[in-house]
Amino acid sequence: MLLTQTPIDQYVQVGSVKTRFWQAGQGKRTILLLHGAGGSAEFWYYNVLVLARKHRVIAIDMVGSGRSDKPSASYSLAFQAEFIRDFMDVMSIGSAVLVGHSMSGGAALQLALMAPDRIEKLVLVGSFGLGREVTLSARLATLPFAIRSLQPAPSVMRPMLRQNVFDVDRIPQEWIDLRYPIFALPGRKEPLIQMARTNLCLSGVKESVYQPIVQNLPNITAPTLIIWGKQDRIIPIDHAYIAAKHLPNAEQPLLLNQCGHYPHLEHPAEFNQAILDFVQV
Repeated sequence: MLLTQTPIDQYVQVGSVKTRFWQAGQGKRTILLLHGAGGSAEFWYYNVLVLARKHRVIAIDMVGSGRSDKPSASYSLAFQAEFIRDFMDVMSIGSAVLVGHSMSGGAALQLALMAPDRIEKLVLVGSFGLGREVTLSARLATLPFAIRSLQPAPSVMRPMLRQNVFDVDRIPQEWIDLRYPIFALPGRKEPLIQMARTNLCLSGVKESVYQPIVQNLPNITAPTLIIWGKQDRIIPIDHAYIAAKHLPNAEQPLLLNQCGHYPHLEHPAEFNQAILDFVQV
């Protein structure tokens, strides 16, 4: 599973946001890899170069995350969707295959409703925005004390990942070492808190956030692949069935066993092949 190289950091100005991204490969189709809340391009470390053998692949540090700028903003799904669209404009990408994980899955769905012509195909990976249920730790992030946390240290990385993955011991140490400098960046927490307060409440995802998406799923006509970990403790697998039932051009969901919230990190070979097969059709 080791890579021979790490993609080079590149930056582009998206409005007022200096935005970091990885880019590799060439091809008629562009695949945009969009990480979940608080993530970074590193979450696609085992995917970018494999997918880039046949396609142009770009992994973005979303606004407020990774090494991209972290403005004070609402971080609503609409705000994040507009950022994705603006990034595509700056990069002269008319339409693309969007692979949205977790929160960015919700943003990709929002973009599909706002600007359907920008999405050639859609991949939802443990996607946000399909129901109320979400892990308790995410709901607690809406509380005033949530801004307090342990001082970042390499030793906390595996314990923090434990609830997110099926078996934290399967996560390579090289990835932990790659991810830690991003995790320890200053200013990382504030956008996460604002994102939580905008989209969540103590009982789960706000109805005003997920209901408009769920009600409009039949209007999203882009071919869609749904990928979910059967043991996802962050967003329940029931949400995969909601998407599969109501998206008119959804394929049979790929449900991975012994897999938590990060299929692309926990089962990269199966994940990559599923994406390649889907995009090639």
